[in-house]
Amino acid sequence: MTTTRTDPTPALAAGLAVFPLPPGGKRAEPGWHRQITTDRHVVAEWPTDANIGVACRASGVVGLDLDRKNGVDGLDTLRALCAAARQPWPVTLTVTTPSGGLHLYFAAPAGVMVPSSIGRWPGVDVRAPGQRLGGYLVGPGSIVGGRLYVVTRALPIAPLPRWLTGRLASSGAEPRPAGGGPGRGWVPPQAEHEPPGSPFFTGPETHRRCS
Repeated sequence: MTTTRTDPTPALAAGLAVFPLPPGGKRAEPGWHRQITTDRHVVAEWPTDANIGVACRASGVVGLDLDRKNGVDGLDTLRALCAAARQPWPVTLTVTTPSGGLHLYFAAPAGVMVPSSIGRWPGVDVRAPGQRLGGYLVGPGSIVGGRLYVVTRALPIAPLPRWLTGRLASSGAEPRPAGGGPGRGWVPPQAEHEPPGSPFFTGPETHRRCS
């Protein structure tokens, strides 16, 4: 989807705390944490082309950023992690990014410090509350390269699954699932029933890039 006007409505409707990002950009400017708000009236005063940042600590969320680039597919990595843990694909608020990746939003677990990390697993970054300011995600309704971040699963934000909490709160390396690399020979139970064209479909179009 190509557009020129950003829209903070989806993030606010999900109860997320937001702040303005530069038009067309992903990188927060210094002092971004002082601009965090959930007030629609404040957001209405932003420039109409400002992108939307989602502050993880203020929102109380952990975000999984599944990238698809340079031959690495974060969706396949998460499928493999689900398979190793014998768990289904997480069902929660999901945003499709311009590159065909996904942002999965989870409620941060109480009493557990989940840090942000880059490359936690192949193609998977973690944006989390951390210990101080916390990380952030480019939120739904933002535009990068003329393409929109779109909510593709408008679901309530689910709690971070326990099996993921243990892995994200630890610093140890994750063992490779038996049977090969990420995504080989495994179909997430819920993804079996997704329609073709969905980023979660795992039939013949499993490796199709969403656009």
